This record gives sequence, C-alpha cells and structure tokens, in this order.
Amino acid sequence: MTTYKPRIADRLLQEKLSYIGSVLVEGPKACGKSTTAAHHARSIVYMDDPALMEQNIMYAQSNVHRLLQGDTPRLIDEWQIAPNLWDAVRFTVDQRGEAGQFILTGSAVPADLSQAHHTGTGRIARLRMRPMSLWESGDSTGDVSLASLFASSDVDGCCNHDLETMAYLVCRGGWPMAVNQSPNPMAVRHVQDYIKSVCESDVCRVDGVQRNPDRVARILRSLARNICQPTPISTIVSDISANEVSKLSEQTVASYITALKQIFVIEDMPAWNPNLRSKSAIRTSDTRHFVDPSVATAALALSPNDLICDLKSFGFFFEELCVRDLRVYADALGGSVYHFRDRNGLECDAVVHLPNGQYGLVEIKLGGNKLIHEGVQTLNLLAGKIDTDKMKAPAFKMILTAIGKYAVCREDGICIVPVGCLKD
Repeated sequence: MTTYKPRIADRLLQEKLSYIGSVLVEGPKACGKSTTAAHHARSIVYMDDPALMEQNIMYAQSNVHRLLQGDTPRLIDEWQIAPNLWDAVRFTVDQRGEAGQFILTGSAVPADLSQAHHTGTGRIARLRMRPMSLWESGDSTGDVSLASLFASSDVDGCCNHDLETMAYLVCRGGWPMAVNQSPNPMAVRHVQDYIKSVCESDVCRVDGVQRNPDRVARILRSLARNICQPTPISTIVSDISANEVSKLSEQTVASYITALKQIFVIEDMPAWNPNLRSKSAIRTSDTRHFVDPSVATAALALSPNDLICDLKSFGFFFEELCVRDLRVYADALGGSVYHFRDRNGLECDAVVHLPNGQYGLVEIKLGGNKLIHEGVQTLNLLAGKIDTDKMKAPAFKMILTAIGKYAVCREDGICIVPVGCLKD
C-alpha cells in the first residue's frame, strides 16, 4: 500500500472545513483530489462504485438525504454523477448550521449546474488542487520558505539537483501515481496516457461537444511550443492549419482551448499591473501555461534527454515547473501568481502577490552566471520603475534556478534560490 504523501492542500482543506459547511475540491484528473479528501473524511460514499452506482443514483433522485447520512466530514466522491446532490448538500448545510459537514470531489469535467437552485455561495467553498510541487513530492529540501521571504530576504539552503535530475522532474511532473514510482521511464509514460485520455475523451465530456482528438493533440503541441508566451489564438490557428482539410476559424480553436481550461489542463497566467513611475504601457495578454510541465513535454513527446540536448527549450519547460510550484505555494498564502511585460520588452517571469498588497518579483533561470546576471538586471530594472509612493516596494526579488548548490542572498538583496530548496 502506498504511503500517503502530505499535501499543502491538506492544510487548506482543513482550514476551509473549520468555517464553512462544505468544500468542493477541484483540479485536473489524477492530481490526488479523492485521496486527499478521503484523508480528511470520517465517512465516504463513492458514487461511482460499480456495485452501488445504480442504487446511489436512485437514492439521489428519490431519497437523497440517505446519501448524506454519516459521520462528518462526509466525502461524496464523484458527486457530479447526480448533480442534484449540489442543492441537497447546500440545503443540509443550511439546516445543520455547522461547519465541516461535506467534502465534494469528482471528475475534472465540471458538473452541469444549470438546474441548480443555488450557487452554493456561503455554504460550499472551492479548493483548487494541482499536481504536486517539488516540496510535496519530496524533491525539494524546503530550506527556503516563500512565506519567510515576505518577512526577510535572509535565505540559507542547499540542493544537489543537477540538470539531468531536473529534466526528469520536468517530464515526470507532479502526478501522484508517477511520483510514487521509483525514477524510471515508466513514470514519464504515465503522462502520455493522461494526454491520450484528454484528447480522446475528457475534452468532449466537458460540454457534450464532439471534438476531433487529432486536432486536440495538435493544439496541445502548439501550446507546448509556445509555452510561457503571450501567444494569440491566430498564431495557434496558423500553427495547426497545415494539417486541416478546411480553413479553421479562431472561434473553433478558442472553443477547444476553453474546454481544455475547463478540465484544468491549461491554466494561463494573467498580467500584473503595478503603478509605474514611467508612462510605459503594460501588456495585459495572458501567458500560455499548462497545469504541469509534464503535459507540455508529453504533448511534444520530449524525453529528459531531449531537454538536455536543447537547453534553450529546456529553459521554458523549467519555467513551467517553477510556475506550477509558485502557484501551489502562493495558494497556501492566499496569494496569486502573475507575469509582467511592458511595451518595451521588459518582462518578469512571475510576480507573487498577496492579499495584503505585498509582492515578490521572480525571475526563472536554468542557472549559470550569465543567465543569473540577466535575471538580476531585469529584477533591478523593474523594481526601479515601480512607483513606491503609490504602492509598496517589492518584499523580495528572487531568481529561481534549476542548478546551483546553495541558496544565497546577494549584497544587492536579490535571492538566488534553487527551486529544489523552495517550499510554501
């Protein structure tokens, strides 16, 4: 039996259950939603249990409250099989007037709530889960805390990852089934099965619209080739049109991308809009991102060795890994992750912004003195443009690296941190 690996979502779920009646756990398929939810439940009903599914659906229609009986928190797994459970849970939460009553988990495909009588606001909170960060999978020492960086730029940590290890971690991703395997090529192939399921099934189930699996695969490949970039739909259309029999519209491709977002395969990053001293226009286009770097490498059929042989491309996929981890860690702090780009080409890979107005600027580099120097210049240039009379100065400036043994703080205050040292 596989030992349960604690998740950052454990703490977030426990917090939500302490003040609200029910929590809906959302996220991509196979990211560990049901396992984490079961870890906190005191009773469980598996709606898709083959031996009981027909009976469960019948109860949901005729005697729904029977399904809700049990020790709390009660987990209702694959609840979307009977969408009327939504209103039943909301009503029961109201009647009981107590926090921590239910946990809802289900397929990555969102349920049809068009017939629901209530949105669940104030009764059902949402919790987004993603694949595991390096800290959660045991691939980070956790010597440097993102939370502590908002209080002090003093860092001290050590990491022994080399490029080969990092290339493997990018291609393996943070999927629990792959993480729990010993490092081997089969752990990487797990993501290829995930991609196949997305193309052939999941992207159609999201709204009942039949979509061409080959076209889905080509769109994923185009997105992977343009990863971490503000790529317009028109570019993706041009990228995949050579394999289309007839002209493809931007609206059609946009509908495919929307479906991929709805099942949490794609998670684009919005732009950050600070107050600047200059009048330089800020580009507000989202940058293209996947929920996990392994989805991008699998879409292009790239192996760890392929990344080692193409360091420029490796840099983009490594950036995707860092964005995944920063999002997981920022969630633990109630924060969000953005990118910055102005019309003059000044870019910042990630900005971690907290609800209290604190923020940190992050550049992501594979490593090496030249790349780190470029990151330092970018961070200092952006920090110098921010109007600190109208908003706070950055709480920290950090360069996340793939390699580099130690986490250190330079004399100018910029932290150099291997991602294998970072945690929430």
